[in-house]
Amino acid sequence: MTEHVRVAIIGGGIVGCSVLYRLAERGWTDTLLLERRELTSGSTWHAAGNVTYFGHYPGLTRLYVDSIRIYLKAERETGRSVGFHPAGSLRLATTREELDAYRRLAPMYDDLGIEYRVVDPAVMAELHPLLATAGLFGAAHTPTDGHVDASGATHALAGAARARGARIKRRCPAERLRRVAGAWEITTPEGAVRAEHLVLACSFWTRELARQLDLDLPLYALEHHEVITGSIPELRALDFEVPTVRDPYAPSNVRQEGGGFLCGVYEAHPRFWAVEGIPPDFGEDLLPPDLERLEPHLLRVIERLPAFGEAGVKAVNNGPICYAPDGCPLLGPVEGHEGLWLAAGFAVGIGTGGGSGEFLAHWMVEGEPAHDLPMVHPSRFSNGLTRERCLTLIRETYARGYALPEASGIG
Repeated sequence: MTEHVRVAIIGGGIVGCSVLYRLAERGWTDTLLLERRELTSGSTWHAAGNVTYFGHYPGLTRLYVDSIRIYLKAERETGRSVGFHPAGSLRLATTREELDAYRRLAPMYDDLGIEYRVVDPAVMAELHPLLATAGLFGAAHTPTDGHVDASGATHALAGAARARGARIKRRCPAERLRRVAGAWEITTPEGAVRAEHLVLACSFWTRELARQLDLDLPLYALEHHEVITGSIPELRALDFEVPTVRDPYAPSNVRQEGGGFLCGVYEAHPRFWAVEGIPPDFGEDLLPPDLERLEPHLLRVIERLPAFGEAGVKAVNNGPICYAPDGCPLLGPVEGHEGLWLAAGFAVGIGTGGGSGEFLAHWMVEGEPAHDLPMVHPSRFSNGLTRERCLTLIRETYARGYALPEASGIG
């Protein structure tokens, strides 16, 4: 039997569940989300959960702002905690050029109504007593930044969508896609689904599914390490949670995790994963860690946070994340394929997931995006971009980390 729905979404990570929720809130409840394993399988489950209000471009910053708002809204509606820790963040200025760039952002934050200021090293030391501020020019301080529990936020979105009538099928992989009688047909082990609209929101699997439609999407997976330290007495002694530190020098982000630190590292020479194809049985898995590769970056982290080096490493997680050549997602309709939408390639999936679901749902329902954001439109890439060129661009973008934004899409 063939099931008919208005919208089918493939992918049960935070982005797919956000699209489902925001469509349902607009009255589109004849919807079905298909997840090959369990919600959050893939890259969401091992994400650090960092969320921020910081961004160099107003349109992209709105995705960050809307994400936090939508996660908290889903929490209120479902009673399911998203685990939001509003500890704030400090984005370090290691040069005067960076400091000036942060100052120029102040009018944008005034327009957005977001608390924001540029602080000097003395204030930085008050906000984060374990941070070595020597040699720094200041920092951009967004005091309402923080982090969420990625799994909790995803399940809150899914619950809020279900409460409005949307449906989710777990353990139901999409095996084949094709265009049939003016609709998109998805073959699954439980039968066929035909949909007026099809959203591909399945991270690094999106490229493989799209190849069935002769689309060569510039999306590839990279290994991304997170290092978790042991307990730090100086951190435990504080009566507040220290802000996340985002450092262009390492480059890295370091936030508090219980009584220790969690550090995400952007390697100078990142390693790609599964370029020839994702293993069919890959699910809630991590990749073998490689601390030796991280050593030059971690030494720089220790320069900023000496206690990080004294605490000892408790765990190292290495998980794949999906990247596009410029670090920005592919979010919007696919030209020449009526009713086909992309929501994939999120270098910062938790940071932008809620806002991206809002952005895409508005576009689908209203026929146009709520605000202009061409830097995420899938049409910005040609279908014939070579693999070698893609990998080169992704490697360069990833390695730039938190550099000024001329070539970086990291939030």
